[in-house]
Amino acid sequence: MSEKKTTADATPMNGQPPITLNPLDIVPEEIPFDIPYGPPISLERAEMCINAVVIEAKKHDWKMNVAVVDSGGNLVAFQRMDGAMLASIQIAEHKARAAATFRRETKFFENAIQINNLYYVMTLDGIVASRGGIPLVENGKLIGAIGCSGGTDSQDEIVCRAGVAAVI
Repeated sequence: MSEKKTTADATPMNGQPPITLNPLDIVPEEIPFDIPYGPPISLERAEMCINAVVIEAKKHDWKMNVAVVDSGGNLVAFQRMDGAMLASIQIAEHKARAAATFRRETKFFENAIQINNLYYVMTLDGIVASRGGIPLVENGKLIGAIGCSGGTDSQDEIVCRAGVAAVI
């Protein structure tokens, strides 16, 4: 993805400090994350995705909540492993829904806030700025998303990737 950048003269004028451009003023050539919608993931494939997550989580003795949504962010399948944190039920669903509706990993929002200081992201409805939500893209089309919660963000992301690998 190329970016068209606008530049300003950074040399001080009349003793004034240099002009600093807002990075949000950069106009990309293409719309980022412009993934077309495909047919929604089936229940059978959603369950395959969840099973792969559970297998990976058990290898590490991690207790997870796992949600799979369709391309519109609607819940298709959910599983709570024995002993998984109750608060993480809604978090897993939220991660999956955010990954599907925004067509990007929830890690993107985490990085936007924590690394890139793009705090405006927190004003967007439906955002979760925490790893563990990954879109399911097949043949270049969004078919759904998976969300995992129960461990640290990095643990959630690891098991999520196992689910993605099982169906894509």
